[in-house]
Amino acid sequence: MRLPFSLHGLPGTVDVTVGPTRDPDELGAWPGAAGLAFCRATISYPGQGYKGLLGWVQLVRSTDNHSGGERFEMDPLEPLGEVAHPFCFFGITPVLFDAPSRDSRADLDWLAHSFLCRIADRSRHEVQALTGFGWGFTVRAGTATVMPPHALESADWNQHLDVLHADHPNWRFADDVHPDRGR
Repeated sequence: MRLPFSLHGLPGTVDVTVGPTRDPDELGAWPGAAGLAFCRATISYPGQGYKGLLGWVQLVRSTDNHSGGERFEMDPLEPLGEVAHPFCFFGITPVLFDAPSRDSRADLDWLAHSFLCRIADRSRHEVQALTGFGWGFTVRAGTATVMPPHALESADWNQHLDVLHADHPNWRFADDVHPDRGR
């Protein structure tokens, strides 16, 4: 799947690959990732240096999370633990990668909403989403089924604003996805 965006007047794309994890070791994933979904989203963007400074915000709703699958929750990069910012990956055209792992193959619904973002106002720590996609998997009777990626809209981003504000009160989050804005 390919998603367009524009930043600083320059066009960019996000190429999303979602598939089953066949060899967790090859991906550096835990053994429990075998058969579950993995996701890799790469950015093609001609902006050089700080013009390519972007971040990924990912939220997950899973039937085995704290809310029992009723709400989306922040999904930080686990090796870093809790961080003071909302990004799971941040840098110059960073790659988003995730390979969820579960030791059990009990019935499960797992859905991620992943958004490519920029810091629109550094002095106010304001995050603006440029594009986004959903992806995930289900497990039924011990068998995992991968959900292909699908494009997300402004309404999807906006539904997460409450959790983003609650988890990161020192940050601001612009309403709506802005695929064709950004100076």
